[in-house]
Amino acid sequence: MQLIQRIGYYLGGFSIGLVLLAFFLNGKKTSCAYGPEARVIKNINTKKLVYSDSIYSVISEKKLDSATIKKALLKGDVDFSMSNTRQKPCGIYAIESYIDDEEVILTVENCDSIATLKNIKW
Repeated sequence: MQLIQRIGYYLGGFSIGLVLLAFFLNGKKTSCAYGPEARVIKNINTKKLVYSDSIYSVISEKKLDSATIKKALLKGDVDFSMSNTRQKPCGIYAIESYIDDEEVILTVENCDSIATLKNIKW
């Protein structure tokens, strides 16, 4: 068997495999959260989000809703240098994001069953 035939068979099988994967994984909630930042964001967004008492005044002052805050948490970037990840019992994470084209830093306390939004800095 010549080299060109081997390459043809390889590419044919590879393309069939890609089509089958696309067919089976279509519509499923699959993600590739392998990096530390992606894992933290995914972990926080899968938990119930609770607001601390000091946040309610900021929310009413800036006229924010829970969907806007959830979107900012989903699209944000974790700043590990400003975070205290090893704090017991719950780690504290600083998430940089944008709300209405303004940069904000959301401080989230990530516990086992809930995530508490502690502070929003504009």
